[in-house]
Amino acid sequence: MEPQNLTLVSEFLLLGLTEDLDLQPLLFVLFLSMYLVTLLGNLLIILAVTSDSHLHTPMYFFLSNLSLADISISTITVPKMLVNLQTHRRSISYAGCLAQVTFFTLFASLESLLLAVMAYDRLVAICHPLHYLVIMNPHLCGLSVLVSLSISLLNSQLHYLMMSQLTFCADVEIPHFFCELSQLLNLACSDTSTSNILIYFIGAIFGGIPLSGILYSYTRILSSILRGSSSSGGRYKAFSTCGSHLSVVCLLYGTGLGVYLSSAISSSPRKGAVASVMYTVFTPMLNPFIYSLRNRDIKSALWAIISRIV
Repeated sequence: MEPQNLTLVSEFLLLGLTEDLDLQPLLFVLFLSMYLVTLLGNLLIILAVTSDSHLHTPMYFFLSNLSLADISISTITVPKMLVNLQTHRRSISYAGCLAQVTFFTLFASLESLLLAVMAYDRLVAICHPLHYLVIMNPHLCGLSVLVSLSISLLNSQLHYLMMSQLTFCADVEIPHFFCELSQLLNLACSDTSTSNILIYFIGAIFGGIPLSGILYSYTRILSSILRGSSSSGGRYKAFSTCGSHLSVVCLLYGTGLGVYLSSAISSSPRKGAVASVMYTVFTPMLNPFIYSLRNRDIKSALWAIISRIV
């Protein structure tokens, strides 16, 4: 017997953050501004790293890839929300919803893995400074990004396969501003127990392993700093090289964990959607500021670009 597509719906309805028509123009301006700031900030980071030869180092190579992932995450979610706010149409096609889940999973996983790779880069820089350039050679850096991308592709394809097997019937309203997998599971009229188990299992692997690597790296870094730096100035300099990365890690995992804890405690899916704004919109927007405000190399490269333009 040939397999049949049991999906009975051709589109979903994204309910967004609010149904108040008076608030929607304000939300449109707010999220459009944040999206433009996200694009500008991350593109400037990429431009600074590629144009300044002093920034052709492993740390900034990973940072430019992280900025690319941030741009992708925002582009997957925000433009569709802006279109819906402007046109007051909430529909998204089944294929479009499937694409959102797949690509969001891809770049969210890639960002998590890149943060783990960046933590290892800081570990080598602080614990093995004399061998840093030998260990973190261009071949290893390129391979690290390629492996991270391959693993992220595998994760996204697993999510794609899970969603493509779901059956949807009458209820097509998603209380979110983008197609979020857990909300889709709640709408499915087929048995989702296996899918739920797989999601938690995959999340534990693809989220837990990078986070464990980050925690291990910073445990080693802290131990090395406390053992090796006798002066407070030396310790501050060592900590300052990790401050930006550690801030981004806390922001990403803190907001992500907060969203899932709040959705588990709160019975209102709309509150979970509002909380999701933190890691889908705010975090990609804030990352360029975190990395540039206290980084003299980035600031000097950006000023050089601005001076050439002006």
